[in-house]
Amino acid sequence: MRLGAVVAKVHAAEFVAVAVAAYISSLIYHNAALRSPINVNEYASAAVYIAALVSIISAAFRQFVEVQRQPLHVLLWNGLGAVALAFSFFVSTLFLLKFGEAYSRGTFLFQVVGVSSVVCATRTVFYFWLQSAMQAGQVEARRVVLIGDEKFRAQFSDLVKTAGVRSIAWLPFPIHRDAKTGHDDSGLVDTGVARRTIEFCRTAHPDDIVILTSQEELAAAPELARRLSELPVNVHMVPLGTVNFFGTSRIAELGDLKTLQVSRPPLSGFDRAIKRAFDIVAACVGIILLAPLFVAVAIAIKLETRGPVFYRQKRHGYNRAIIHVLKFRSMKCAAEDRFVQATRGDARVTHVGRLLRRTNIDELPQLFNVLMGDMSIVGPRPHATAHNEMFEGRILPFARRHNIKPGITGWAQVNGHRGETDTLDKMQRRVEHDLYYIDNWSLLLDLKIILLTFFSRRTYLNAY
Repeated sequence: MRLGAVVAKVHAAEFVAVAVAAYISSLIYHNAALRSPINVNEYASAAVYIAALVSIISAAFRQFVEVQRQPLHVLLWNGLGAVALAFSFFVSTLFLLKFGEAYSRGTFLFQVVGVSSVVCATRTVFYFWLQSAMQAGQVEARRVVLIGDEKFRAQFSDLVKTAGVRSIAWLPFPIHRDAKTGHDDSGLVDTGVARRTIEFCRTAHPDDIVILTSQEELAAAPELARRLSELPVNVHMVPLGTVNFFGTSRIAELGDLKTLQVSRPPLSGFDRAIKRAFDIVAACVGIILLAPLFVAVAIAIKLETRGPVFYRQKRHGYNRAIIHVLKFRSMKCAAEDRFVQATRGDARVTHVGRLLRRTNIDELPQLFNVLMGDMSIVGPRPHATAHNEMFEGRILPFARRHNIKPGITGWAQVNGHRGETDTLDKMQRRVEHDLYYIDNWSLLLDLKIILLTFFSRRTYLNAY
């Protein structure tokens, strides 16, 4: 089944679901709150109009384009944006047609809530179904012809199969060979082989052609791409050995020059401003609400052992700058210069400290780090400097964790990857989750992580 057909059915299903939700919401409000009969024609027409607006906006903003690669929170956030814009247009229509006074405000609010819930539910079901269908090969987003060395075909196919991309054929690179020596002529394309390649692609009807070029074939690749441009398909060029390197690349402009931008800051200036504003508000609210708890914890620490209530540890923050992270002291000794990671049954942990660590209360003083701008509410957890130096040379993308501010909680922690990282594999899984968060940040994802921090049992795994 092609992805385009699936998306068309989802559009239709979402239209019906939104129309039904809008009408039922108005029916419930009139029967439960107003206890009056509903004007069927008026509210049925309004429900269909709202559903049409949501569908048109979703299509206009291409919300289901590349849906196979969209994370769930982006799909849901786009859906809520479509609902908000649709109801804005709906209110404008009521005002222009002078129906505003006749249309119940309570009904309008009920419809907003009902439609938003249905859109989120519909898209969530579709998202999980699509992921499983692509894994099972039931849905194919794009049909691809691969041109190049056969030994790299499996590697490329594995990288793109989760996005619903299926390679339908493999063809050798049509590089010209000298008739006398049998050696390849660098930079020359075999015209006859290239013509047969083009004719095959005309009959195979692929969506894309991917040229996998080795170092020897790289000089001839532009000429082959020029010849393939006569086909009505997308032509891609991937230098062999750089498939992963180009995974996050895009074409950019530097003055009047077009460049291949292979790396960029994960958050725009606007994104950083939004995240910082949220951090300040959340930290202020948290400190005010948790002030009694802070006092109680301080008293408990003092009563059990001698020493300071807080301790500071050097850790790497944004852009690998040194920051001093605050924590409630949970051990009998708080060594700041020597790093020894806590282990299960660690004798250094006090009775009060064990409770603080299991409930994550020992991390709460980091709200002051957030206010000072050293940390964020959500982000990759900051490691001790010695811990970073232990793994930076062994996990190459490790340092990318520092491209945003570290957080009190993070995507790795709510997925159970916290606690002792005594093996390379454990740290690798933590880094993978941190990089996913960096590459897919949104305010909605931050809110989701905060909720999971409080209510997910996985957040408290390996807490000792």
